[in-house]
Amino acid sequence: MTLTDAAAARVKQIMAESAKPYLRVGVNNGGCAGMEYTLAYADAPEQFDELVEDHDVKILIKADAVMFLLGSVIDHETNRLSSKFVFRNPNQTDACGCGESVTIVPAKLEA
Repeated sequence: MTLTDAAAARVKQIMAESAKPYLRVGVNNGGCAGMEYTLAYADAPEQFDELVEDHDVKILIKADAVMFLLGSVIDHETNRLSSKFVFRNPNQTDACGCGESVTIVPAKLEA
């Protein structure tokens, strides 16, 4: 998992206000397409979290989400109506019309 320059800048800004050292990323079952991306502040890694550091940001990937998020890039987009984080995930196969939920298949590891 990596961050674009825009995402890294926004995460650093948000994290400075939170006083928590980690960003935890995961996926939950939900929404009309089946899964939703999650972002949360974290004080410390949980057992089996995967730690990734990119652009001086410490990202914790929840253990049950690692195979769904392999190769993902998090971007941050701002337009006249919204400001949001966007996942560019090679494992994503579909998304609902509102963009709140996605269909993701686990990454296949080559032998």
